[in-house]
Amino acid sequence: MICEARLLETFLDLVRIDSPSGDEQAMAEELEARLANLGLEVGRDAVNNVVARLQGEGAPLMLAAHMDTVMPGRGIQPVVRDGVVYSDGTSILGSDDKSGIAVILELLETVIEHNVPHPPLEVVITVQEEVGLLGAQHLDKSGLRSQKGISFDAGADPGTIVVAAPSGNMITVVVHGKAAHAGVEPEKGVNALLVAADALMHMPLGRIDEETTANFGQIEGGRARNIVPDRVELKGEARSHDAEKLDAQTVRMVAALEKAAQRYGATVDTEVATAYIGYKLTEEDPVVSSLAGACRACGVEPTLVPSGGGSDANIYNAHGIRVVNLSTGMAEVHGTAEHIAVADMVDCAKIALQFVTASEP
Repeated sequence: MICEARLLETFLDLVRIDSPSGDEQAMAEELEARLANLGLEVGRDAVNNVVARLQGEGAPLMLAAHMDTVMPGRGIQPVVRDGVVYSDGTSILGSDDKSGIAVILELLETVIEHNVPHPPLEVVITVQEEVGLLGAQHLDKSGLRSQKGISFDAGADPGTIVVAAPSGNMITVVVHGKAAHAGVEPEKGVNALLVAADALMHMPLGRIDEETTANFGQIEGGRARNIVPDRVELKGEARSHDAEKLDAQTVRMVAALEKAAQRYGATVDTEVATAYIGYKLTEEDPVVSSLAGACRACGVEPTLVPSGGGSDANIYNAHGIRVVNLSTGMAEVHGTAEHIAVADMVDCAKIALQFVTASEP
């Protein structure tokens, strides 16, 4: 019943609408209109999260995705070659996560068009997922009715189900040095950039172990090339599937910064904030077993995997809603080589349809 041509057309339409994180207005309006045209009760909150509901019989199910994309994500021109969708090479494609939205829309059109019996469906499409799960964080989750659901926000082969994700800490640091003329009296300055570099050289970063990673991805500072920089800001993170390991890694990163500051006579202001809380489900969990069964019913062997990244599913699970990510087939996301096979999106939609229609009332 899934219509491949319609699914592809929807996906191509969506990726042509600019929606980088923080600038999702046009996409939110488009989604609101599409969902309303399908007959769903739909609304947007203050940050442009879209929530819609299709009435049905039984326990409600959540269908989740996010509408924002990373950069370069403006003026996307999709190209279809041999059943695979690419960008024209000057931008990302935006399959993360517009493939998920396209799958949800096709699923809804299918059940409505063919009058397929289904439980109540609660569609939640968030903003600013890519910059810290901010849309899901700000969503009024007290109004959600679902206790389980699928988030269509993963890659890999069809049937890949993400059943675990790490907790994450955001680390923001300001290094305070002392300004001086770099050519006349540099010895009177304390180079905040050098302090930061020294700290980074003395802390564990990258893959720490099979459960833990750490990174500093942004650094800004300095006023001019001839001034010893007196202020540098760094933004980093630590992630782990183990809470104790996450705490220990965060402590090591902060300690390295403080020790470097001491060596050079600088000071540091460090802020650590919880970005999201990890989750871990097993095949015995009802949402996982139901989704795995839907995969098998569609002739796809399910693969249960952990993820190294956080997603909106972290937020929903922390709120008590059992949500797993299902692969749409997206590949090489966040780069200009990003692509997705149309057949993989179709398989994802078929699995989701089976999951929805087979759910017990």
